[in-house]
Amino acid sequence: MKSVFHNWSDVRVFLAVLRTGSTLAASKHLGMSQPTVARRIDALEHGLRLTLFKRDTRGFSPTAEAVHLTAAAERIEAAAAAFAHEADNQPKGHLLPIRITMPRTNFSDNFSAIISDFRSDHPDVQFEFISTYDVLDLGGGAADIAIRISKTVDDPRLICRKLTTVTASLYASQSYADRQGLPRSEAELAGHRFVVYDRFSSSLGVNDWLLDRIDPAQIVSHCSDAEAMIAAVKSGIGIGIINTSMAQDIGTLLRCFPPPEGTSASSWLLINPDAYCRPEVKAFSAFFAPRFQAIFKGRKALD
Repeated sequence: MKSVFHNWSDVRVFLAVLRTGSTLAASKHLGMSQPTVARRIDALEHGLRLTLFKRDTRGFSPTAEAVHLTAAAERIEAAAAAFAHEADNQPKGHLLPIRITMPRTNFSDNFSAIISDFRSDHPDVQFEFISTYDVLDLGGGAADIAIRISKTVDDPRLICRKLTTVTASLYASQSYADRQGLPRSEAELAGHRFVVYDRFSSSLGVNDWLLDRIDPAQIVSHCSDAEAMIAAVKSGIGIGIINTSMAQDIGTLLRCFPPPEGTSASSWLLINPDAYCRPEVKAFSAFFAPRFQAIFKGRKALD
């Protein structure tokens, strides 16, 4: 029966143990855990039907079979290095910039820090940023990646990953609270003045929730985007709807009550499937999502 040998990377593990004399030292050299190195050696021995190392308290010492195989293993190692060298010296095609679209408020210092960290490892990757509240046709190629807030994603063409749960509530300035007080529940909305979004211009469920519960005469201003809403609320003209995470960053606004039940949405990382075939887009998507999620992980408890 012939030996079964499928995993070329096991040769790298074999040589590391051979040269260092232990799975612990080899694990540090390879950047693997010690149990993983030991399992890889066991698997290689099983596949080859050979004992490659003698195990004792002093470490791993090569058997005669291992010594006999060393030259062949080193030829494989040299061939792998030559392959990598040749690949590095091949002319690289021009990388297209990664086009990202999202609302202006998402182009924050945290987002910039993620981009900077990614480019430290991928200096050749360039970006184009499209700042808009409009829903661009991502599947049609208007951009490569979008970050959007919505309850669901309706375009089946897109690769999507949920990032965070997004909540919003009613906030007021200190000057408004000093003059009018604050409603502390739905039952206390009467008598207050409100800044709202047009019903179809906001993905925040609190906007529809509020419009269904107040008289139109209570509305003192309509806003088209989050920046305008924040400015209006800060001015003290009325109570407005603000994303709880943004409100935490502002720090000077007063929340009336917790986000109403059933009004949350989700933030999504959406990717054009054709763009996802590009290695740099796939790498950025995998890099971005966990870091974006980590930024907002601790904020939910404050909602």
